[in-house]
Amino acid sequence: PSAFVATLTRAITNEGGETMNGIRKSVAAAAIAGSMLIGGVTGAVLYSATTIVASAASPSPSTATGTFVPNEDPAHEAGESAAREAQENADQVPTIP
Repeated sequence: PSAFVATLTRAITNEGGETMNGIRKSVAAAAIAGSMLIGGVTGAVLYSATTIVASAASPSPSTATGTFVPNEDPAHEAGESAAREAQENADQVPTIP
């Protein structure tokens, strides 16, 4: 027999050299399947909990409320273009540099 068959035979043989019966195989398979199921459910719950916490932690963007207050400092005014000053005087947020 091949090495795979020999290893498989050794894996399903208990210490006394007797082959495992069908019930013990079924119990072992059920234990493995159950642990995989529990691990999958636990992973899904933890993943969803972290995404909920992450989405709650990041604030939603908000629009600024209030009125525009132009910078009327003489040093700032000296470097401003006439178009920008006109926008500021019209109480608009400047879009021109």
